[in-house]
Order: sequence, then C-alpha cells, then structure tokens
Amino acid sequence: MSVLRPAALALALATALTAGGYAPIARAASAPAVDIPYETFTLPNGLRVVVHTDRKAPIVAVNVWYHVGSKDEPAGRTGFAHLFEHLMFNGSENAPGEFFTPFKAIGATNQNGTTNSDRTNYFENVPTTALDTALWMESDRMGHLLGAIDQKTLDEQRGVVQNEKRQGENQPYGQVWDVLGATMYPKGHPYHHSTIGSMNDLNAAALADVKTWFKTWYGPNNAVLVLAGDIDLATAKDKVAKFFGDIPAGPSMAQPKVDVAAHSADSRSEMTDQVPQSRIYRVWNVAEYGAPDLDRLQLLAQILGGAKSSRLDKRLVHQDKLVDNVSAGAYGSQLSSTFMITAAVKQGVEVAKVEAAIDEELKKLLAEGPTAEEVTRNRTAIEAGWIRGVERIGGFGGKADALAECAVFMGDPGCFRDSLKTLAEATPEALRTAGNAWLGAGKGSHTLVVNPGKRVALQEEPAATPTPFKTPKADTKYKTVASSVDRKGGVPMPASFPDLKFPQQQHATLSNGTKVVLAERHDIPVVQMSYEFRGGQAADPTAKPGMASFTMSLLDEGAGDLNALAFADRAQSLGANLGASAGLDSSSAYLSALKQNLEPSVTLFADMLRKPRFEQADIERVRGQWIAGIKQEKANPNGIIQRVLPGLVFGAGHPYAAPRTGSGTEASIAGLTRTDLQGWHAGALRPQDATLVVVGDTTLAEIVPVLEKNFGGWKASGNASAAAAIPQVAAQAKPRVFLIDQPGAVQANIVAAKTLPSSADPKTVQYDMANMIVGGDFTARLNMNLREDKHWSYGARSGAGGSLGQRLWSASAPVQIDKTGEAMAEIQRELADYASGKAPASKDEVEGMEKVLTLTLPGAYETASSVMSTIASNVLYSRPDDYVFQRTAEIEAMTPEQVNAAAKALDPAGLTWVVVGDLSKTEAPIRALNLGEVTIVDADGKPVAKK
Repeated sequence: MSVLRPAALALALATALTAGGYAPIARAASAPAVDIPYETFTLPNGLRVVVHTDRKAPIVAVNVWYHVGSKDEPAGRTGFAHLFEHLMFNGSENAPGEFFTPFKAIGATNQNGTTNSDRTNYFENVPTTALDTALWMESDRMGHLLGAIDQKTLDEQRGVVQNEKRQGENQPYGQVWDVLGATMYPKGHPYHHSTIGSMNDLNAAALADVKTWFKTWYGPNNAVLVLAGDIDLATAKDKVAKFFGDIPAGPSMAQPKVDVAAHSADSRSEMTDQVPQSRIYRVWNVAEYGAPDLDRLQLLAQILGGAKSSRLDKRLVHQDKLVDNVSAGAYGSQLSSTFMITAAVKQGVEVAKVEAAIDEELKKLLAEGPTAEEVTRNRTAIEAGWIRGVERIGGFGGKADALAECAVFMGDPGCFRDSLKTLAEATPEALRTAGNAWLGAGKGSHTLVVNPGKRVALQEEPAATPTPFKTPKADTKYKTVASSVDRKGGVPMPASFPDLKFPQQQHATLSNGTKVVLAERHDIPVVQMSYEFRGGQAADPTAKPGMASFTMSLLDEGAGDLNALAFADRAQSLGANLGASAGLDSSSAYLSALKQNLEPSVTLFADMLRKPRFEQADIERVRGQWIAGIKQEKANPNGIIQRVLPGLVFGAGHPYAAPRTGSGTEASIAGLTRTDLQGWHAGALRPQDATLVVVGDTTLAEIVPVLEKNFGGWKASGNASAAAAIPQVAAQAKPRVFLIDQPGAVQANIVAAKTLPSSADPKTVQYDMANMIVGGDFTARLNMNLREDKHWSYGARSGAGGSLGQRLWSASAPVQIDKTGEAMAEIQRELADYASGKAPASKDEVEGMEKVLTLTLPGAYETASSVMSTIASNVLYSRPDDYVFQRTAEIEAMTPEQVNAAAKALDPAGLTWVVVGDLSKTEAPIRALNLGEVTIVDADGKPVAKK
C-alpha cells in the first residue's frame, strides 16, 4: 500500500529508462511490434471490464482501478483518497479482518494497492483455480464495505498512514515533493497538495466523512476491472456478472477539467536538509496524459538526460565533471504532467555553474532539435523497454496496469498503441517543436535547490472546514442484475491449485570450461543471461572493501574499441541492457537482449567481460560518483544500518564485516588503483570456474554457437583468487545496543540482528519457516503488532539474506520517534516469547505460512529474470536442477515442532541492536529498557564520545 509520486508513466515509457545508452551501429534494427490484445464488456451497473488472455502461467492478474485520487479531495480533507485505500484493506462486511488473510491462503502474488493524484488501484495475481476467491473479495469491498468501517479501524489506519508520511519525510530530500506540488500548482488546483495529505487534515478526518467519501466515489460505474492471464472472455463475463453484477451504481462523477497550469516565467527557491550535497530540481508543467506531445516530451527527455550517454550526461558528468549524476524525465498525469531535470551537484562545485550548463544544453536542444540518430537510438531503447514490460501480466506496470490506465484516463484500453505510434513517427523536428511548445521561451520552470544544512520542518496549514457536501444521487441509467452469490457463506476457497512448473534446464559446456544452463521461455522476443563467477565482496582484501563491486561497476564503462560513451550508445541502439555487479559470495554480469539483435548484443557483452578498458579518466569519474554515493548512504537511515550493522555483528576483519551495500569506504575507494582493478578482474572472472545461465527466447542449438564464438577462446590471464574463507562467528554472549544520531528525525529506524547458519545448512528451510512466523510476511507477528495493532510503524519485518557463511538475520521497523522504546520492548518480547516456546508457532500459523511459500510459486516464476535468479542461486549453493521442487516438498511436510525447534535460533539474548534516530528523543527511553550495554556510534560505526 503506497503513494505514487508523481503519477505512474505509461508502461511503454516507464520501463524504458532502465535501458543503457550507446553509439550507432551500421544498421540499428528497431524493436519488433509487441501488442496487448484485449476484449471488453460493461456490466449493466456500469463496471467496465477488460480481458487479456495470456496462458504462459496458471495465474490471473486481477486489477481494479477506481477513478478517484487526491485531485478529488476538498479543502480540509487532503490525504483522504490514500487513507481510504488503507481502509479498504481492513476487511468488508462479509469478510471481516485483514483483507490479505484469504489471499495468503491461496498463494496470491504481486498484491498491493496504490494511490496517486488521479486514481486508486488494487491488484493481485492469483492461481487460476482461485479466481473466484479474488473476485468475491474485490466485489465485497466494492459493494459491502461501509458496515465494516468503524472508529477503531479509522484510527488504526490513520496512524499507519501518518507513519508512512513520516517515513517518506525522514528520507534525504524527502520534503521536496510537498514543496514542488505547492509551488507548481496554485492554491485551489487539484494538484496543489500532496497525495498523502497533511497531518492536520488526517487528524480531522471523521467517520461520517469517510462513509460519504465511499458512497460518492467507489461505485462500479467509477471503476475499471482488468483480468489478464489464464482467462478468456466467456469465463470473465460469467464470473464478473456473478460477483459484481448486483452492486448498485453510485453517482456519475464529473472529472476536473484539464488544467496544465503552465508557468509563464522562471522562478527559483532553495531549502536546506541534512544531505551531503546540493541537488537541483528543475520542473515544468507540461501536456496532460494522453496528449501526443507528452509522448514526444518523454522521448525528448530520454535524449536530454534519460540515458547513460544523454546530452546532459555527456556535458555534466563526462566533460565538465560538475555533477555525480543527472537525469531527465516526463511524468504523465490526468490534468497536467511534469517535465523534470534532477542533478546531484559535486561537492565543491557552484550550484549556479551547474544550472547554467543545464540551461545551455536545453536551449541548444530546443534550438537545433535532436539528430536523427539520437531519435532512432532512444526510440529503440524505449520500445525495448516496452517489450520487457509486457512480459508481466500484473503487479506494478504489468499488462493489466497498462490496460487499466488507458481505460480509466482515455476510455480506451489500447491507448498505449497511440503512444507507440507517436513514438514511431517522431521526427527530430516534431520533438523540437514539442520541446519549444512546453519548455521554450515564455514557458516558465521552477528550480528548487536543496543544500546541505539543517532540516526545517515544513509548516502545515490548519485543517480547513470542508464545504458541506451532499452526496449526489445514484445514476439511474445503470441497473443491477441478480446474483446467486451467498455472501453470508463466506469467502469461496479453491478445492485445488495448479501444479508448480519450473522450466526444464538444459546443459552444455563451452570450450573455455564455462558451464551453460538454459531455460527456454518463448513468451517475448528477449534473451537474458547471467555469467556467474565465484567470489564477491567477501573476497575483498580487508583494507580494500568495495573493490569487487567497484571493479564490476566499471566493466560497462568502455570495452574493446568503444570508450564509455560509445559503449553506452551501442547498447542503447541494440535495445540491450547489460551491466555487472558483485554480491556477497559471487559476482555476475548480465545481458538482456532483443532476440533480433542477439548476436551483436552477445558480442558487446563479451567485450565488456573480456576487454574492459579501465581508462584512468573513467576510473576517476566513477570514483567520484561512488564516494558521493557512500556519503548519500550515510545520510539515509537504512543506508547507515546497512553500512554499520555487518561490522558490529561479524567483527572487524571478518569477510562479511564490510558494508552490505558493497560500496566500501571513502578511504578504500579513494585508494584503489588501475592495477588493483585489473588484478581483481583477471583473478576473479575466470570462465573455467563459471556458469552462464541463459533464459529466454532461444534454444541450446541456437545459443551455444553464439556463445562459443564470443567466449570460447576466453582464458583467464590471472591466477585464481583464493576462495574467501568464512570463519564462524560465536554467538553474542549478551545483547548490545548501538545508537546513531539523526538530528531532527521524525522516526527511529530500529534493527535487531544476529547470525543464522549458512544457506547451505541442512536446516535452512526450517530457519526460513521460523522467520516467516515472526516477520517474513505482512501477516506475521511483528507487522501485525507494530503496524496493524499499535499503528506505530508503516511496516515491520524480518529476514536473512543468503550466504555461504553464516547468514545475517535481522528484524527491523521504522517507528514514530516517540514510540522508540516501546517498539523495541515489543520486538524483544515477540522474539523472546517465540524462541522460548512461551508463544510457539501454532498449527494454523505454520500451515498458513506453508501456503504463502508454496502456493505462490506458480506465479513467482512468471518472468525470465525470476527463473534466472533462482537458477543462479542453485549454482552458487551447488543445488540440483529440481531444488525448487525439493524445497517445496520440504515446506509442505514441515511440522510445528520443527518450526519451533528452529525458532530457538532467534533467541534475543545475543541480539545486536542498532537504532538510527534523533538521540535527544531516543536515548533515554532506550537506556531505560536495560536491553544491554548502550554505545553511541557514528555513521561509520565508530564510537562517539558523549558531549
């Protein structure tokens, strides 16, 4: 459940910005056409239904969009749409309790709800046999909600939403969005206030207001239902009429008129925050969602600053070295859209100099227009992003989302086709014209600069008294149809579930010794691969943490005959995504290639791995960005925890003691030499010890010759790096507490950690199940306590990452600052009662979590990337091809006795606690708990003398 800010882009463009950039090839083939075929019907009560059939997995995406968002809130009731999104997860009249509960029992995946300025949506993927369950639940909260909303529920979810607001504001630069909304749109404009609303208005929300809001906006005639996946039109018509047909229509609500509110003059403002570097936000109000000019502006933004070799990147990052990163994008909304340029200014650089350079590059682009080559290259990247995006039927940005967005805002589920057509026909002159129409002379922008300094709380206006509102009468042109559904009989549950299917794996070996594992997936014309190497961050020399990650990050900064910018251009022209990274115990390089450009993409991938240039200028540029990133981590409470916690748990010098971000320290990165990087590359990336996992639209007969041609002659030039010995760490004898000061924080980030046995331990699955009970799921004990019961937190969870050595297990929760001590006491109590057997896992809890872990699997392997990551994990831990099935069988056979025996490992007696928050508000209550010795440390984990 979340707020989206700003409104989501259309799928065709949202996924494109992940693509890398690159220089022209002799002939760049454009991406193949990939469509989302659909059929529609409308119930007599006005519910619009869109159906898309995709039989690749036995799951159906259920996606309900209500055409109501924060734009529809009256003065004095800001945040209502988002608050109501939360309320609709708290049960309905015929299904009291948590909305998630029955979905956990049927293996739902990708379940959530979001609110933005223009709409509220709810979605889940369910096994085909459980479609009735999902439709019953969604229809019950659409037609039978009001009786389930009482003052207790309102107070509970109000508290959760307020902690979500605090969590957002507590992040570095977290106040920006409230400021920009109020600045870009005048008072009274529907976009003037933020989607999450003000604390004052949330506090003023009354039960009667909530019920009026529901009666006004949540009728079937203000909603769109999309069913995508293992479904057909006839089945959809029958089931939707059965479950939704008897829900009466509500009023027919007029939508606000389009009001772009474009500025006529430039303006500028500054603010301070506890951040390590200045950040520039330059914003324009531009054409609304659905306008062809918005599509053109999105392509123009990609050319200006949306790709690795964009104009702003070339000028500000590579040439003038003024910023650590820069980006540009156009983000569509119903009444007005946002064109935004963001730049992180290098420390020591004058902000004005960066602003002037941005202005120069923009004016040049508007005056001359982009080149034909820039248009073709960036269009290919966007089209490739679209193809990758339509692999998923549901979830954020999946096919169901794209269809619903078009149906709600344009009345046409296929409006994405118009956007793709506009992009296909875009010329340099068309982009220049659109750019000048919205960003040129007379079209003002606002520049907001956030500088390092003290964070000043934003002042909220008092809650206004809303204008009395009388709910309009229901629209009489809509009718209901009789339904045979027995609501009082409870939620219908499936009698059976689809069998788990995992692609058959085929094997080969290249002449260089690399083992190839292929899983065929022919749903979209894309082939993905990941070259898996032994050794990762844990193999870094003690004095050089971050070396593995830093080296891997430089592989795509120029290779073979291509410098960094030319390499990025070539990747973009091919529609290929590629890069490399280091994990804790392994390192990998990945490629996602369009099928039609597979061979040249693999050639580029091979150059990246075999012939990285490691140019000194690129090393210095990336080094500067890297160190700036470390400083950003140290300004973010979660980043601080990831940096400090491992060293406190494992101890200095241990291979797992370095920051879990993999970024190392400022000193270690500053000291790395080109020789260090070349040595690590030669010793760690050894093809004879590696496995290449391939998943996608290819066959073994087709792909092996391509791989052999590009990698067969690759021989490692260096000596094998010694495998990192992972020494065992003794359990802490007693608890310890470490406090890190974050002055002005409105939340405290709490984490409690200890070690669990290796992922290779025979009882790993039992430990995972023990964790599920306490914090591994939304319905687990910690979250139900701190979020749903006490509403002190937006979410509490626990879990352990995988590792060859001992795993780092942690329980975490961001909580409102005045509940820090009480929240820690609750975490301590929950763990102690569970581990000691005072509150053991019940049979129902174990069976419930078994379903969460097993029934979700048919939907969990919908995408090629999910299959690839599972195979790669099996490779790392030397697991058999059928491990997914073995693990499933083990979970299904697990008993409460086994789970409770494993839960003893979570005994809080040896916990390491880390709390990041305002010390003036957290220290006293924490010390009063007497959980253990209290030490104040800095963002590097070093003790701080108390003032």
